[in-house]
Amino acid sequence: MTYSYGSGGTVQYVGDRVTINNDQSVTTQQYFEQVDTLASNVPEIAEDQAEDLEWLPLGVFSIIQDDVSDSTMMIQLAVTKTGVIAGTLFNEVTGVSHPLEGMVDAETQRAAWRSADGTNEDVIMETGIFNLSEEETPVLVHFGPDDRQTWKLIRLEDPEGDASSNAAEPNSEPDR
Repeated sequence: MTYSYGSGGTVQYVGDRVTINNDQSVTTQQYFEQVDTLASNVPEIAEDQAEDLEWLPLGVFSIIQDDVSDSTMMIQLAVTKTGVIAGTLFNEVTGVSHPLEGMVDAETQRAAWRSADGTNEDVIMETGIFNLSEEETPVLVHFGPDDRQTWKLIRLEDPEGDASSNAAEPNSEPDR
């Protein structure tokens, strides 16, 4: 399923309700709790097990706010066959990287992730896992239960022409 946000999208906020696919309606608090639970329920993976997991690269993306034409943040994501998401958020301005972790809901294909190092705990990003195969896709960025914005992820090309190779190893700094 492809996720889109806002008027006419698959996820629409109207007042204190969120309508999903024009058939399911929950409160904004319930919707935030769903995404928070999804991003938080990452199973513990021992270091020796992590190396044996098969990570499927999702790509390296520039993160752009809707009303901004340039970005100084990049995100690199990979997923396992069991739906564990890992990656890195890199801010060019500050030079700081943060590890990311999250999950994909097997039923809804909704993907949600947040910082794995405890920074910005209320910031959670979500989109559909299918959306992450696109060149450009909307992502809903939650800043806690009462504030959210729709941003864009724009796929960055690998200098050697293989966009997927940039995301081969989660939690490493993306190529600039």
